[in-house]
Formats: sequence, structure tokens, C-alpha cells
Amino acid sequence: MLLLRFDGVSKDYLSNGTRVRALESITLDVAPKEFVALVGRSGCGKSTLLNLAGAMDFPTSGEVWLDGQATTKLSDAGLTKLRREKVGFIFQSFQLLPTLTVIENVELPLLLAGRLDARKPARDCLRWVDLEGLEDRFPHQLSGGQQQRVAIARALVHSPRLLLADEPIGNLDTATGNLILELLRRIVTERGTTILMATHSVESTAFADTVIHLRDGRIKEVCRR
Repeated sequence: MLLLRFDGVSKDYLSNGTRVRALESITLDVAPKEFVALVGRSGCGKSTLLNLAGAMDFPTSGEVWLDGQATTKLSDAGLTKLRREKVGFIFQSFQLLPTLTVIENVELPLLLAGRLDARKPARDCLRWVDLEGLEDRFPHQLSGGQQQRVAIARALVHSPRLLLADEPIGNLDTATGNLILELLRRIVTERGTTILMATHSVESTAFADTVIHLRDGRIKEVCRR
């Protein structure tokens, strides 16, 4: 079964009273354990597509299916459950809580979901991203690459089936960015997690299985390796 499907999806927004179309008739299938890169200029619809994939927003027309469930058909409780159990998020700006330690940041999704055994899986994820020994540091004590690794550990701690990455190397230098991309590739290969990544960097698409070029809210080209 497909993990993610966009079936004739369009998305409109209101801007100063004017309707603006962000996505136009998107049809897209994403298989389990696939690494997909969305490429295009700012404003082409990459972030909108990620938000729809993660059930953070909903299409104006068409349907998004995530792990066999139509997102528009779910109740608020069902949507919360879907996001908490099936989806992880990685952002360009890391979005770590500055007053929490590294391990507390990683534990947070489990604690919010009511898990009482959050410490061990958080430690395991930090070890997996090569940050063992930094558990008690605060985000400001880490490099940018280390902060992004913490954010990745936090996104993985509940073992999501889908990982959404919005410009994950945008705030990093080239060498550090490549290390993060190698880590994302390992997540797909070793953990079997599907990744949907938005990026401006054509070079970063070398790590993906499928590259989708977006322009003006439309899919212009799909390249599968």
C-alpha cells in the first residue's frame, strides 16, 4: 500500500481578499521507504505540499491519503493521533526549546502523547544520531549541525512512518549539510522511514530516490532513480 497519495489536489489561500492558488491539480504517489525531494524556487508550493502531507493543512479540492486514511475525513482527535503516531517534522530553524536540555527536547513528543517511558527511547535516538554524551546540554551550547541532529532525534523518537523535512540544511554550511543529508539517507535505508524533503539545493537531491520539480504550484517533472 502507498504511504502517501495526493489525488488531484489543489490549494487556495486568501491574500488581502484575493484568492491565490498555491497548488494546482497535484497527483502524487509516495511509496513506503522512499526518499522524495521537492525542488523549486520560493513560492512554488513546496511548504504547502509538506503541510498537506502532514495533515497540518487541508486541500481546497482533491484528497490527501496518509497511510490509507483520507485526512479530510478524520476528526480532530483522529488528526492528532495521526500526526503524533505517523509523522515527524524537521525544520530549517531546528525549533528546539531553549530552556530544555537536549534529552528533554527529544523526549517531548512522547511526553505529550502520554508516554511515561520517554527517557530510554530518547537516549537511544540520541545515540543513533551520534550525540551520546550531550544529553544534558542546552541547545545554545551546540553547533548548528548538532542542533539539527537533536531535531532529527526528536522527529524520530516516536518511530513515525513519514518524516517531513522543510529545508533541513538551509542554515548549515556545505560540509555539515552533507552530513545531515547522509543521516537522512540512513534513516530511509536503515530505519525504513519515508522522507519527503523540500529543498532549494539541487545538489541535495543526489541523496533522494525521487526528485519532483515544482513550478508555480504544479509538478513540472518527476525523476526516479
